[in-house]
Amino acid sequence: MAEHLYIAQISDPHIKAGGKRSYRQVDTRSALEAAITKLNTLMPKPDLLLISGDLVDFGRPDEYATLKAILDQVEMPYYVIAGNHDDRQHLRDCFVEHDYLKQDTTYLHWVVEDYPVRLIGLDSTVPGAPYGFLCRERLAWLVRALDQQPAKPTVIMLHNHPFPSGIRHMDSQPLRNAADLEGILRGYSSIERVVCGHLHRNVQARFANTLACSCPGVSHQVDLQLDREVTPAFRMEPPGYLLHRWSAETGMQTHTGFIAHYPGPFPFYDENGLID
Repeated sequence: MAEHLYIAQISDPHIKAGGKRSYRQVDTRSALEAAITKLNTLMPKPDLLLISGDLVDFGRPDEYATLKAILDQVEMPYYVIAGNHDDRQHLRDCFVEHDYLKQDTTYLHWVVEDYPVRLIGLDSTVPGAPYGFLCRERLAWLVRALDQQPAKPTVIMLHNHPFPSGIRHMDSQPLRNAADLEGILRGYSSIERVVCGHLHRNVQARFANTLACSCPGVSHQVDLQLDREVTPAFRMEPPGYLLHRWSAETGMQTHTGFIAHYPGPFPFYDENGLID
């Protein structure tokens, strides 16, 4: 078993075709390319990459073709799930070589067993709706998947956040039956993380017996307006990623990283000790 497993996560690329900007403002293609360059040069390089939904902006085949061409630059295995901006069939048609997407004929959820941590991708999308929902069929699938190896460390990825964020317009479109998911996960002590996207911010919350966390947007961030009724809006705050570091001895730690280049690193110490 590897001493450590490094799982990178990015979310919400919102790729458009033909160089078009998302919301007429955001160059999402350049943002995703910058993210991939960053991840490819991390030391140590992540063992795998999770992409937690809203892969493209309108679910169109030409958008997925653009996305696929960009993701071909990723130098590690990567795994995707659908978000509310995605189209299941168009996504599946584009990523035909991603066999894990063929595990279910209706939904795009999957289990990957290739690592010391199990990866479960959970399809929470409702076509045409911004919120998520896990129907009885999907919840039963999850129970079967968990029961196959109930003691193995597991990361569950879905798109819609299963916890309140305090951003009211986003909390009108969460995972609507999060209590059903929480009730299932409370029966398992092996869930290391529940990770999601959708919020375009890094938010952490207790959930079941574990920590749930959302990933920053790879390009733009939802405006941080807490407990207020405001017009939904975004800001061009620094894009980011998550790096989940797991070992058998310590379990999981999650770090937030930034994609843009910043000065440094600078030393704390010189030959005289702490720099004054």
